[in-house]
Amino acid sequence: MTSSGILQILLFFALILVCTKPLGAFMTKVFDGERTFLHPVLRWLEVLTYKSIGVQEQVEQRWTQYTGALLSFSIFGFLLVYFIQRAQGFLPFNPQGFNAGNVSPDLAFNTSTSFITNTNWQSYSGESTISYFVQMAALTVQNFASAAAGIAVAIALIRGFVRQEKKTIGNFWVDVTRATVYILLPISIVAALLFCSMGVIQNLKPYTALVTLEGAKQVIAQGPVASQEAIKMLGTNGGGFFNANSAHPFENPTPLSNLLQMFLIFLIPAGLTYTFGRMVKDTRQGWAIFAAFSVMFFAGVIAVYHFEQGGNPILSKLGIQSAPTAGQAGGNMEGKEVRFGIANSALFATITTDASCGAVNAMHDSFTPIGGLVPLFNIMTGEVIFGGVGAGLYGILLYCILAVFIAGLMVGRTPEYLGKKIEQKEVKMAMLAIIATALSILVFSAISTVIQFPVKGYWNPPGPAIANMNNSGPHGFGEILYAYVSSTGNNGSAFAGINANTPWYNLTLGLAQLIGRFLFLIPLLAAAGSLAVKKKIPSTAGTFPTHGPLFVGLLVGTVLIVGALTFFPAIALGPVVEHYLMNSGKLFSTIFTLPTSIWS
Repeated sequence: MTSSGILQILLFFALILVCTKPLGAFMTKVFDGERTFLHPVLRWLEVLTYKSIGVQEQVEQRWTQYTGALLSFSIFGFLLVYFIQRAQGFLPFNPQGFNAGNVSPDLAFNTSTSFITNTNWQSYSGESTISYFVQMAALTVQNFASAAAGIAVAIALIRGFVRQEKKTIGNFWVDVTRATVYILLPISIVAALLFCSMGVIQNLKPYTALVTLEGAKQVIAQGPVASQEAIKMLGTNGGGFFNANSAHPFENPTPLSNLLQMFLIFLIPAGLTYTFGRMVKDTRQGWAIFAAFSVMFFAGVIAVYHFEQGGNPILSKLGIQSAPTAGQAGGNMEGKEVRFGIANSALFATITTDASCGAVNAMHDSFTPIGGLVPLFNIMTGEVIFGGVGAGLYGILLYCILAVFIAGLMVGRTPEYLGKKIEQKEVKMAMLAIIATALSILVFSAISTVIQFPVKGYWNPPGPAIANMNNSGPHGFGEILYAYVSSTGNNGSAFAGINANTPWYNLTLGLAQLIGRFLFLIPLLAAAGSLAVKKKIPSTAGTFPTHGPLFVGLLVGTVLIVGALTFFPAIALGPVVEHYLMNSGKLFSTIFTLPTSIWS
């Protein structure tokens, strides 16, 4: 690692730290219904929205009603995105003439589930598949909608801890409206203008055909990129306008735009920790969660940076210089943009998988085995290292429930958190969320390594699912595992190397996205409803403090241990084996015989 790279990482974190308190305090006022400096400008839009959809601002909902509103909102979004994709040939702003043939039914299903669940997994190349209208009216709109829904659920869960003997946890439609009007829209507008000033394109022009200096013909894709780029990052969505995502110079042209993108990813998740502290009337609780996030973030980014800067030992043995010098970056530069380098690529990869973003400025498939393992494991934790907008906070609160439950077992006391007894129902709901997502990842990954398709038929190409892969051995297994981890974790990044645009992958990855979103959210909303009706109990000398270093350590340990125990066997078959193979200097990958469809 270089001093310059470490300094860039620290600068990024300092920016996040400085903005956490003011943004968190602002969001507290927004969701408590208090007046902010934006109300004179945007209150009319909030009121107009309520009148348009027939919502009474002061009427609140029980957790079942809140969940029903969330599900109906998501179903409507799914249908809207699906039909707009299938009808793109008849819709305006389509200078390339893309039609429904570019988006098959299974691909439309996958893309629709992907964007309503804040996953933004893309089995297609945007510049050759999707029209400008679909990008704007379907995908960009869902970037706002899914992000706002995640924030709303986090706020509802906080209210469960705050309220006493109440059956309601807020109003979903009000929370979504406020999140969109006062938080997502204003910041996105400013960010989009900044991106335009940095060179990110924003137009509706047809693609530009050019002749290169060598005489070859080249088509340069155009489009309304900056407007989508802003909410893509701020909403931790991650869906790229172009196939290369944030490695494309039209999406991410300079190191400054790269810093802004990383900053936007962590901005709201970090701010929500302070919002949590303010709403529960103890900011130390929010800072404790922020500290836990920070410990895991630094551990991940240091590991990725160390192994990527160390390079590939096989190449070193061949006499290729891997140490950084004034003339070259050294390390593992495969799959990385030279304008960003190893430090910013490692930082971006860690940030985007700590959060449920999935945008990439380097190809994770080209990372060293341990460099690729860290992003994979980041998602396996449930993306609770800052996490997505809302998703990170409600995910870490799930682990807070488990942490105090474990602490209670160790000392023989009824577990408590923020004055609420954590009882059977809350623990069951937390475990249901963890088990459902783990099953989705492991079962779909296992099936995809062995399933055989007919020689002819809809499930082409024929043969095993792994025939769609560019790699075999442990790296190929890692690609399959990463795909289902990313989809279930609602991240959207990929190891690549898989032709995912097939019926099998489109449908199963889409199902994994739905499981990861709604079988995680619904139990948490049930827990919120259960907590809201309870009385608060006063703290005593025997109450376990949840705002100090001991609790931070317990929380971090709970996250890491649950993730390790659940997924270690799968990790061992992929990145761990690949790491030892690489360091042994051997250029083969067939060391196991089970299952033969993988290790071949």
